[in-house]
Amino acid sequence: MKNITTRVALIQMSCEPSTEANLAKAVAHVREAAQNGAQLICLPELFRAQYFCQREDHALFSTAESIPGPSTAALAEVVREHKIVLVASLFERRAPGLYHNTAAVLDHTCTQPDNIASIYRKMHIPDDPLYYEKFYFTPGDLGFLAQRTSAGPIGTLVCWDQWYPEGARVTALKGAETLFFPTAIGWHPSEKAEYGVRQYDAWQTIQRAHAIANGVFVCAVNRVGHEHGDVIHEGVEMQGPGDHTAASGIEFWGGSFIADPFGRILAKASHDKEEILYADLDSKEIEITRQHWPFLRDRRIDAYGGITSRFLD
Repeated sequence: MKNITTRVALIQMSCEPSTEANLAKAVAHVREAAQNGAQLICLPELFRAQYFCQREDHALFSTAESIPGPSTAALAEVVREHKIVLVASLFERRAPGLYHNTAAVLDHTCTQPDNIASIYRKMHIPDDPLYYEKFYFTPGDLGFLAQRTSAGPIGTLVCWDQWYPEGARVTALKGAETLFFPTAIGWHPSEKAEYGVRQYDAWQTIQRAHAIANGVFVCAVNRVGHEHGDVIHEGVEMQGPGDHTAASGIEFWGGSFIADPFGRILAKASHDKEEILYADLDSKEIEITRQHWPFLRDRRIDAYGGITSRFLD
């Protein structure tokens, strides 16, 4: 059994109206993490902008970009400089009128443009108050993916994907040993007092369950800060009032964490501060955990046909 230890870093950050400022901040944080020994780094969901899905506004499509594009070009410089692997979540403009919520994996050993080893397009797209993602994103068409990188085999899912055990399972079955969940999730201010604790606990619990059920490491990275959906993004002229309820905004709850294959929390961030979360992941833990809890061995793959149905009436 070959033992490989990989230092992982999660960039928990806040975002402001300026996409250029957010990109510059992300680059600086990635560089800092790499200088502190991180080999595998992940940014939060859609880090380049404030969370624009709080309102439906056609003007905000102008914040999308191609992949490869300006953001991956800037990040690739750091990837090459420090010889790292980076997961970057971006608003992808695939074609005129066709957009995805996409995570790009940049690997310093990859010779493709901007060192992009793979992309994953978010599969599950929510539509809830202040999370109007169906207006902006079409569902991913690449399926669930695992990517062998210079820092080990990983899988990337995005935010709403984290509630679906099927996505984590398939990604793990394809060989991923560390699952990354770049995220933008928070409290509605009017609900926090009554539901806040249970909402965060459910979010953490479902992802720790993915780690346990699949015998993998799970890395969930969120943003922090209170963002108001009626704030004008710098350089973007709004086209109409949008959703008036967005004025209350979302308080992103941070709480980024890293869990081991037993679901134990190795590191956890605060709920209200920008920080870089580190953990050293030992690959032998995957093998040891799966030997003692052989869930993959005992799966009844002959009995799961119903899982592909919407509902078993």
